[in-house]
Amino acid sequence: MPSPNDPPAALPLTLDLEDFKGDFSFDALFGSLVDELLPEFHGEDAAGVPPPPPPLLGAAPPVFPAVDELLGLFKHSCKELVDLRRQIDKRLQNLKKEVATQDAKHRKTLGELEKGVDGLFDSFARLDSRISSVGQTAAKIGDHLQSAESQRETASQTIDLIKYLMEFNSTPGDLMELSPLFSDDSRVAEAASIAQKLRSFAEEDVGRHGVTSAVGSANASRGLEVAVANLQEYCNELENRLLSRFDTASQRRELSTMAECAKILSQFNRGTSAMQHYVATRPMFIDVEIMNTDIQVVLGDDGPQADSSSIAEGLSILYKEIADTVRKEATTIMAVFPSPNEVMSILVQRVLEQRVTAILDKLLIRPSLASLPPIEEGGLLHYLRVLSVAYDKTKELAKELQSIGCGDLDIEGLTESIYVSHKDEYTEFEHASLRQLYQSKMAELRAEAKQQSESTGSIGRAKGASLNTSPQQLISVTVVTEFVRWNEEAISRCTLLFSQPTTVAANVRSIFACLLDQVSQYLTVGLDGARESLNEAAAMRDRYVIGTSVSRRVAAAAASAAEAAAAAGESSFRSFMIAVQRCASSVAYLQQYFSNTISRLLLPVDGAHPSACEDMGSAVSVVEAAAHKGLLQCIDTVMCEVERLLSSEQKATDYRSPDDGAAPDHRPTNACIRIVAYLSRVLEVAFSALEGLNKQSFLTELGNRLHKGLLNHWQKFTFSPSGGLRLKRDITEYGEFVRSFNAPSIDEKFELLGIMANVFIVAPESLASLFEGTPSIRKDALRFIQLRDDYKTAKIASMLNSIMSE
Repeated sequence: MPSPNDPPAALPLTLDLEDFKGDFSFDALFGSLVDELLPEFHGEDAAGVPPPPPPLLGAAPPVFPAVDELLGLFKHSCKELVDLRRQIDKRLQNLKKEVATQDAKHRKTLGELEKGVDGLFDSFARLDSRISSVGQTAAKIGDHLQSAESQRETASQTIDLIKYLMEFNSTPGDLMELSPLFSDDSRVAEAASIAQKLRSFAEEDVGRHGVTSAVGSANASRGLEVAVANLQEYCNELENRLLSRFDTASQRRELSTMAECAKILSQFNRGTSAMQHYVATRPMFIDVEIMNTDIQVVLGDDGPQADSSSIAEGLSILYKEIADTVRKEATTIMAVFPSPNEVMSILVQRVLEQRVTAILDKLLIRPSLASLPPIEEGGLLHYLRVLSVAYDKTKELAKELQSIGCGDLDIEGLTESIYVSHKDEYTEFEHASLRQLYQSKMAELRAEAKQQSESTGSIGRAKGASLNTSPQQLISVTVVTEFVRWNEEAISRCTLLFSQPTTVAANVRSIFACLLDQVSQYLTVGLDGARESLNEAAAMRDRYVIGTSVSRRVAAAAASAAEAAAAAGESSFRSFMIAVQRCASSVAYLQQYFSNTISRLLLPVDGAHPSACEDMGSAVSVVEAAAHKGLLQCIDTVMCEVERLLSSEQKATDYRSPDDGAAPDHRPTNACIRIVAYLSRVLEVAFSALEGLNKQSFLTELGNRLHKGLLNHWQKFTFSPSGGLRLKRDITEYGEFVRSFNAPSIDEKFELLGIMANVFIVAPESLASLFEGTPSIRKDALRFIQLRDDYKTAKIASMLNSIMSE
């Protein structure tokens, strides 16, 4: 093994530049240097080498035996690395010099190339300028040549036109000597174009010379007038010939020939004659059978009496057939005419003005307002329904025709013009129809009432009770609902016929005003009829009022008649309350209809909605006034019966101590029991019929009248202390009943009555303390004290004087 002192040349060369190229790894380089010196670290190869023998006893083993070889190897490797770095540095210097030399050569070459490119650009610019100059010169030459050619062609055409003009200007009415061009059927288009040019020129010249004929140009004018006349005659003849050929091709469905003729005819008045001729010859405008079939399809076998639904179905069928016919014609028109939109405009206008109008004239026969058609034949409502249906279906047809194509035609305006006379008088007819329906309904109700009255009259007379309200007087919500249904149908017609918000609002308000009049009149008449029953019951009560000095037999008969009058009054009370309840339901239904239907149509127009609200408020106030009168009469009826019961049932001994020493009766008096039972029975219908403020007002007024009536009644009696207790029991009974009124002021009055009844119970010397506790009853109590049976014996008057003086 070489020693560390050996010279480096003695060691093998272990490093090379190739080791540092590619994917260099220091671990791999180091391993290649030490593998031979350290075989025990080879991994798998070192696994088969036997371990070194153990050291001898007493000898110290070396720590790392190969350290010297490795140090030598590393020193030698460092020297080689230094040599390699010097070689690489030298190579780098040489490469830098070569790169600098090549870079200088490259820059020089680029400079020379830039100078060459600049020269090329200059050459291209000069070439482009030259080419542009040559192109402009060529374009000018081309323009001159084109202008010359155009002038040549114009001159040639002018020569031909002058020659043709001279031919037409030769002899008036002589068209036999014309060039073959004007008689050749294969050159009709060319002949038509030339004839139109000649005609335009000649007419212009005649017009110009006609202005200056006074200065001597009459000869030229007369010459061209001959040409104008001949050209006009020729154009007419040519146009008729083309129209004849067009008709022949139309009958044979030769669309190409029709298109050729239409194109040539477009030079005559822009083809107007051809367009109108084509439309006028359509079968739907000239076939009488088709026009007769139209009205048969719409009316069917029923004729003018056909209902609106059948007419609507018939119009749908007919209008569909018309739309299909127009759609087929549109296909032909698109293939034939050079201006199809103008033809479609003429066709659609003719359809609406002739065919549709002919149908509507037979369908919409305006009735006379002076002599209305009978309601059995539909009345005015039939005409209005047919008008609505026809208008709706015609609008649908117009939309369908517009989708097919109608050019610049204002089809919506044309459709409106068809119905303008009907729409102008619509509102007047609608009002008359609603009045007719109302009058018919009222007549129907009167007839039913009369029939029922005749069938039940004998029974009523036998029983002696003929005060039941007749059917025409009873208010029916069903009838009011029918009024609203009529009005709703009228409103739907109005919104269909008119679209402007202002017009709609004005018509809707006037139609709704008719409903308000009808409902107000119907409800008022019904309430007045119910009030009449109350009046008849009151007349029966007055008829059987008798004096005191009569026989027992007369008194018994009068009492029986009074009972009958009371029963009649109770029956009329119930009938009126039912009428009020139905009246309230009808008004609520009317208000709901106004909110749901009328309001949304009036709100878009300023002032319309508030005005309608005022109209409705006025109508409702009239009904409320009639109801208020009737409710006051109901209170009178109730109080009359209460007074009758008090006078007939209240006995003088009810409030006096019995003379036989029997125990006092603490039950309510018979009069009180009868009155409370009567009020409970009769007011049951009032509790269910009245609502809200109406109910509260009615019961409060009734409570006040009852309180006043009882006070006046009790002032007719004399009270003992036990009688005072029984009076207080009656007052308690009345008070418990009036609590159902839910009227605090009435409750308070009856409570004070109970306190005031104590003036009959307490000892005379305690009256002063009674006034001190409740000073509000002093005035009435002073009057009641005089009704005490001991008022004179106990000298209560002097005691009261001392109390009042204090």
